[in-house]
Amino acid sequence: MEKLFESGYVCHPRQVYTLRRVTVDEGKARGTQIIEIDTACGLHVDLLPDSGLDIGQVRYRGVNMSWISKNGPDAPRCDIPFENEFLKYFPGGLLYTGGLRSAGPGNRDGEEWHPLHGRAHGLSAEQVCARVDGDVIVVSGVLRETSLFGHVLELRREYRIPVHGAKIELSDRLTNLAHQSEEYQLLYHCNFGWPLVSAEAHVELPEDRKTTPRTPFAATGLGQETTFTPPVPGEEERVFFHEDMEHRASIVNPAINTRMTITWSDTLPILSHWRSMASGDYVCGLEPSNTYIMGRAGERKNGTLPVLKPFESVETGLTITFE
Repeated sequence: MEKLFESGYVCHPRQVYTLRRVTVDEGKARGTQIIEIDTACGLHVDLLPDSGLDIGQVRYRGVNMSWISKNGPDAPRCDIPFENEFLKYFPGGLLYTGGLRSAGPGNRDGEEWHPLHGRAHGLSAEQVCARVDGDVIVVSGVLRETSLFGHVLELRREYRIPVHGAKIELSDRLTNLAHQSEEYQLLYHCNFGWPLVSAEAHVELPEDRKTTPRTPFAATGLGQETTFTPPVPGEEERVFFHEDMEHRASIVNPAINTRMTITWSDTLPILSHWRSMASGDYVCGLEPSNTYIMGRAGERKNGTLPVLKPFESVETGLTITFE
């Protein structure tokens, strides 16, 4: 950055990048704080410290890349305690974190109710810091999911976005701060929408992979999971699980000359691939996860619910690049 100022062409950092906090002042998202980031290569990112420090809208070179549901942005600390309310509040956005103790359908585990995709997105971040470190914009914060006489899970989250790039690097460290072991789930629900996702686009996945459809209807789309159709009124969603492959996937759209590539850590062994071609709910989700998103009770029954011992940590992360 210093060389740009030494050149004499740049008078203020805003000519190169934007890093600022704004607050929504209307609609049902009123009061939501947004950390706005713009890079010199045309990447715009909205980070949401009041909503799990997740990612809202993302634009690349002025073109929308993210999927925003018909519900639109949600309010800070939007807790969804009832079984079907998720469908009325789910905002979409480029990243909606599922977890920290359950991901997948709402489920009752003993006497405890777990809403669809858990409570992580409803957590407000603490110790939020936004700064420029050399040529990298860094935003970090801490999320805590706790219960009296029960669990204490702490997620330390950090984003790194190059000032001169179009890349989002996310690093998470989840720690069990309780004195007893704790089961956990993590789902990085990354949602991509029009115009990146359209009938002209396709998904690139490693050929050497294991793919399992989630439902009988999803099975009817095997062999076509990497392509998109025009919107179809009322079509059912399809979900596929991809495993035993290189942790890399892309959405390529020649019509807008854009490629999005996502890579993720080995601590997220399963890629959930959500494909909805329904009119008005047109979206592709590429969702790295550590489980099969069956919900806490379902994963335990399946023998696939991971456990953190007292004061044990796990590190996860992903990188999303636009070009």
